[in-house]
Amino acid sequence: MLRGNNRSGNMIELKRGRPVTGKTPSKRVLLRLYAEEGKSIREIGETLNCSKDMVARALKAYDIEARTRVRKSGLFKYDQEALKATVRAKGVRATALEIGVNASTLSRFLRSKGGN
Repeated sequence: MLRGNNRSGNMIELKRGRPVTGKTPSKRVLLRLYAEEGKSIREIGETLNCSKDMVARALKAYDIEARTRVRKSGLFKYDQEALKATVRAKGVRATALEIGVNASTLSRFLRSKGGN
């Protein structure tokens, strides 16, 4: 806390940072939205009408482990053998365009899985 003077010369304590907005979410609600439904901190804040900072502080206070920031590739949802067969039939570029990824991403993914 900082100390300062107001207009009348009286000492007041000043808080640093953004003002707190909204009500602190309950642990039960956070577990459901964050851990079970996989919503982001920002999405939870918008849903509960509170700041993302409030949600992050609540997660820390309730000892709810934060997810890693690395997203798992959407390519894992495809059957690997079917994906390889499609690449053999249509080629990397056509397959990548069909599933909505960059051709180099698809090539790298298949190489890492021992295919292509």
